[in-house]
Amino acid sequence: MNATSQSPIRDAAKLYQSGRIADAANACDNVLLSEPRNVAALHLRGLTCAQRGNYAEACVHLAKALEIEPRSARAQCDLGLVLKSRGSVDAAAARYRAALAIDPDSFEANNRLANLFLEQRKLDEAVVFYRHAVRLRPDFTAAHNNLGVLLTALGRYDEARAYCQRALELAPDNADAHYNLGNLLANLGQYEDAVRFFRRALQINPDMALAHNNVGNTLAKLGRHREAIASYQRAVEIQPGFAPAHMNLGSAFANLKRHDEAAACYRRAIDLDPDFADAHANLATVLLVQKKYEDAFTRFQRAAALEPSNAYVVGQLTYVARQVCAWTSLDDLDAKCGLSLTYEKGVVYPFTAIARASTPAEQLQVARNFVRHSQLERRPPLWRERRDANDKIRIGYLSADFHEHATGYLMAELFETHDRSRFELFAFSFGPDDGSPMRGRLKRAFDYFVDIREESDPSAARAVASLGIDIAVDLKGYTQGARVEILAHRPAPIQVNFLGYPGTMGANFIDYIVADPVVVPFDEQTFYTERIVHLPDSYQPNDRKRPIAERTPSRASYGLPERGFVFCSFNNNFKIAPAFFDVWMRLLKAVPASVLWLLRDNPSAERNLRAEAAARGVQPERLVFASRVPLAEHLARHRLANLFLDTLPCNAHTTASDALWAGLPVLTCRGHAFAGRVAASLLHAIGMPELIATSLEEYEALARRLALDEDLVTALRTKLWRNRLSTALFDTDRYRRNLEAAYRQMWRIWKRGEAPRAFAVEPQD
Repeated sequence: MNATSQSPIRDAAKLYQSGRIADAANACDNVLLSEPRNVAALHLRGLTCAQRGNYAEACVHLAKALEIEPRSARAQCDLGLVLKSRGSVDAAAARYRAALAIDPDSFEANNRLANLFLEQRKLDEAVVFYRHAVRLRPDFTAAHNNLGVLLTALGRYDEARAYCQRALELAPDNADAHYNLGNLLANLGQYEDAVRFFRRALQINPDMALAHNNVGNTLAKLGRHREAIASYQRAVEIQPGFAPAHMNLGSAFANLKRHDEAAACYRRAIDLDPDFADAHANLATVLLVQKKYEDAFTRFQRAAALEPSNAYVVGQLTYVARQVCAWTSLDDLDAKCGLSLTYEKGVVYPFTAIARASTPAEQLQVARNFVRHSQLERRPPLWRERRDANDKIRIGYLSADFHEHATGYLMAELFETHDRSRFELFAFSFGPDDGSPMRGRLKRAFDYFVDIREESDPSAARAVASLGIDIAVDLKGYTQGARVEILAHRPAPIQVNFLGYPGTMGANFIDYIVADPVVVPFDEQTFYTERIVHLPDSYQPNDRKRPIAERTPSRASYGLPERGFVFCSFNNNFKIAPAFFDVWMRLLKAVPASVLWLLRDNPSAERNLRAEAAARGVQPERLVFASRVPLAEHLARHRLANLFLDTLPCNAHTTASDALWAGLPVLTCRGHAFAGRVAASLLHAIGMPELIATSLEEYEALARRLALDEDLVTALRTKLWRNRLSTALFDTDRYRRNLEAAYRQMWRIWKRGEAPRAFAVEPQD
């Protein structure tokens, strides 16, 4: 460049820097008319073209400059930026690398290459170049911010914290810096601190929709869903097209059981982004809770099509298929569900594995995956100090089912008869108050009844800890309405998995599982993270005060034939497996004038089961469906049936004890996991092991023999009626003594400072 052209180029550069792009372009053109090989003019002319969106012409000018001066790192870097703007990402990366080959200390090349890798989600590579950029310009806030974001995404939280904090030191009023530190703290589970930083970001920039959304996410983690709703609503006011915020708003409504509002939010998210797989899955989940099974099935199918490797979606799709008895693709879905254990995204919800023919080993893996994915074992323990060992043992039962529910039906008398000279009883209820007589009975059965519905999980855990609970007993596990995170905070020194969930919880914060030798033999300890405790009879408590209506209804009132054998199976529809349905249809063919009496759960299942019967050559009307009725009436109508047919892989549980209490023989087939051995446990405890088959063939043969031999069935009914009140199954006081012996042994082990260990309870006099 000669001396005469330096001044015009300087002037052009000043025009460019002041934003007068057109004037700068004209100044460059004037220089190039007389000096077409002026590198500075070509370079600056390329930048003016880029500023005006003319990327093709910008590339021409910058390429000419590099032909003349190929060692210009700045020109290589700027050409890379223009190529990136044109969408030529690989070519841009090559130019940035060329710039670095010329000048390894080029800040622009390091920073821009890092930005490019960040956009491509090549996080490790981006970290390397941002580190160079920070070294070259230690006061560059954006690079510190970006490093904090990247290292947070990579789970390298200690490193991330240093860069986030440095960004704040450099720019205390930078909203992004506060926002990024908030994200880091949320990832560390420090939710209160995270909210504080998000809110500081919003003080600086009140219209930061992402920050409002993340305040909502963090409040949701704290269980403060009503506050979260306000934050999500503000996010979508600022940015109406923000689909994830609409979805998160839906989840907040869902957590408050406001399902219609939740569904509306999910639908809005889907309207904005029709391929939003998580929104489809969340909408399906709400529809499932509302028992809109067909719609839920369709939505889960859509979510699975959009994201085939989402394990949760695959698992739920399989579960809903069972709920509606849509068996056409069940084998394929089950295979995918097993494969889903290897998927990176999401996890199978543990109850899904209980409902399908999975092994104890697979159920353990599913539960562990869920605990790890949900980060449940990262909660700091709340329990700290031992209480006076001479005090009564404080038992805290946690459940959503302290109302008209199977758990209440089974346990009410046990709660009432607990030995108050040795134990204090606490109920921690996070389910609805239905105002029923059962709710009132249960509330009266406890020394203290604590309603924690409105409490967040951490707050509920603090309530348990503050009352000095010694043994916290979870009655839900992973069933609907569970709140596993309460016990994840370890509010009690001893924590127990009991009754509600027939399998391992896969968590290090649950010490024991109450079982018996039939449902979980000691040689299966390897498949349980809890230590197995054997009660001597059955693990299942029962209430012999369960009322049975005195009046027996007529068969005609339930659509049953006045004469003929009535096979009955009042299990939930999802428990009906095709292999067992095949057996049932063969039985109907073999036993003239017989019918199969099933529970009416949803129209889709009823329609599909009738179609499956027809496909097997059985008249659909030989399937009779019973609507749900109050318990006393339900128990009384069992008298109309001749034989209860159990299911696998998930047996009848409370349903089986209902039938036995009502005097209806239950025929079961012993399964390979806890959920498939419950009826066998009950039959052993009531002294009727002859009704336990060990194979499907034996099950079918025994059912046929019973249906064709009236005297044999009568003898069984007589024996069952005699055994109801003379054997262990419905001896509530005997059960109570055995369970209390188990609690006392757990307490002794803990007092000695020993780790939890498996043990069997000796029968208590």
